[in-house]
Amino acid sequence: MLNRLWLWFGRWLAKLVLLLVVIGLSAWGIGTVYYSWKFSGPVASEEQIPPGEAALTQGIIEDAIRVVEQHRDNTRVLRDAHAKAHGCIKAQVTVLKNLDGSLRYGVFSERGKTWQAWVRLSNGNAYPQFDRARDARGMALKLLAVPGEKLLSSPAHTTEQDFVMFNHPAFFVRDVAEYKSNFAAQAEGKKALAFFPGWNPQSWEIRHLIIALKTLAPAPQSPVETTYNSIAPFKLGPHNIKFRVIPAPENCPDYALPTPNRDLPNFLRNALYQQLSLDRVPACFALQIQRQNPAHYMPIEDPSVEWDESIAAFETVATIQLPAQDFDSSEQNLFCDNLAFNPWHSLPEHRPIGGINRLRKAVYEAVSVYRQERNRQSATK
Repeated sequence: MLNRLWLWFGRWLAKLVLLLVVIGLSAWGIGTVYYSWKFSGPVASEEQIPPGEAALTQGIIEDAIRVVEQHRDNTRVLRDAHAKAHGCIKAQVTVLKNLDGSLRYGVFSERGKTWQAWVRLSNGNAYPQFDRARDARGMALKLLAVPGEKLLSSPAHTTEQDFVMFNHPAFFVRDVAEYKSNFAAQAEGKKALAFFPGWNPQSWEIRHLIIALKTLAPAPQSPVETTYNSIAPFKLGPHNIKFRVIPAPENCPDYALPTPNRDLPNFLRNALYQQLSLDRVPACFALQIQRQNPAHYMPIEDPSVEWDESIAAFETVATIQLPAQDFDSSEQNLFCDNLAFNPWHSLPEHRPIGGINRLRKAVYEAVSVYRQERNRQSATK
């Protein structure tokens, strides 16, 4: 009797598992067909600004200021994102001597030109936490003494060209409307609801949740051992592009970083200090661009879509070197905290495009002004 019962249960369980496999494979097949259809070209090669974007942007600015106030320390107002820096490093950015003529625009117009620059390396969170926590990692690059009219008229940034990146090739929201919903939920401490704005499953953003989880990656061995991406698109003269910075150790002396102690709260800063300040070994990167092919699904207005490298390969336009240096002083850390990076600190040849970049223009400027004003008030008390 017991044997027959177990046999019946085994057959029932096998049928259930088979049914679940069939349902899973069917869902995967339907999803593949749907996304192949949805993510197919051609796409627009010009910006398409939706109605109501300005009002949504103002709401996001208010939420961003709430976040910086929530995470301020006892004396200083921190950034609304990438609050914890591993260091601000002096750098040289050198345009390739043999750069293709079709890419010679803006700061890349003169072959062999070397720009002096600052590089800020950071964690992505709005408040400082241990480096071993899963997080995005950021690189902000500021070229100095760049002549020419800039897109923003701020007197403090008239000679700067900024490039802002983080270490994942896609963003976890598609547009300003979704960013408003997502960021408002996070500002209210409802992170679990950021990708589930309502009971209707059609409003759920499962794909974007997966991108967000992939973005929150384990820390690298060192901030100079990972790739940093622009995420959103930009102009390069007549081209629509994305850009990235990749490690290029072949351009520097051989170096093996000692195994870091990941239990230390600031081991990424320690790794940077070990290489540049103690061992006096430079770190090297390559700056690359990827041109949009609008015949394929490479949208301007949706940075959650990674542009296909098999269709549009990345091309190196410049090299970056972080020379050996001493950077971890209280004076330089304060200088680093006060540096403002904005992709709109830019020549027209590198103009940011797309909804997320239009949002950045308003939010970065408003939060930077608010943060620096509040910090000046605190310093005078």
